[in-house]
Amino acid sequence: MLKDRIKELRKQHGWTQAELAKKMSVSQQTIGSWEVGRAEPNSEALTKLAHLFNVSTDYLLSNHKTPEWATKEDIIELDKLLESNANMAYGGETLTPEQLQRVRDVLAGMFWKFKKEDKDKEK
Repeated sequence: MLKDRIKELRKQHGWTQAELAKKMSVSQQTIGSWEVGRAEPNSEALTKLAHLFNVSTDYLLSNHKTPEWATKEDIIELDKLLESNANMAYGGETLTPEQLQRVRDVLAGMFWKFKKEDKDKEK
């Protein structure tokens, strides 16, 4: 969910709500409202969040859960993978947004599974 994604990315960047609020030119209460799901950022704020976190708006809006062990580089790598599959089709027909989101969720799940296996091998 978007609220979880904002909080997760903010923490991964080591920012407090106040620091993110300053970067976004909004109040700390606004960030808090986004993170608990009382409100959602408008499209302009969503674009700015994506830019600050160095991810796509699609990633911010996706439903897959990012593991706690994931690095910023892992997130960027996943984002690039999902962006490269943005215009998928099946049987000559472009996928609906709902179908595309399901495919992205499966891709993300497989990505994290393989990343975890790679990290475990490095230990």
